Amino acid sequence: MGQIKIFGLAQELNKNKDKMSEVIHSCIVDGLKFPTDKKFQRFFPLAPDDFYYPAGRTEKYTIIEVSLFEGRSVDAKKKFVGLIYQRFREQLEIFENDIEITIFETPKFNWGIRGYSGDELELNYNVNV
Repeated sequence: MGQIKIFGLAQELNKNKDKMSEVIHSCIVDGLKFPTDKKFQRFFPLAPDDFYYPAGRTEKYTIIEVSLFEGRSVDAKKKFVGLIYQRFREQLEIFENDIEITIFETPKFNWGIRGYSGDELELNYNVNV
């Protein structure tokens, strides 16, 4: 299971939202081995006075927060992060300095899904990748 939040300036985020969604999902599928039908994303386009970021970043500055069931290997998470940087650069022309990624992992029992605790669900995919 995974939930993705994407934050950025509205003027930039809204221009690329559909393509960005595709790119992020491809990275989740290829890097973290999610099934292709598991796409949970929320975009947070912000006004300039609601989004402060450090000097040296551009208007394309994007924050990606990923919440996951715990279990993915360090290598899988590093592969995912590397794919984000590579594909954002190649497909969206958003460069490494303008991307920050945070992965939050929690035990399955900390999730509630379809009326069950996450540890009571039968998943059709493996989180131990």
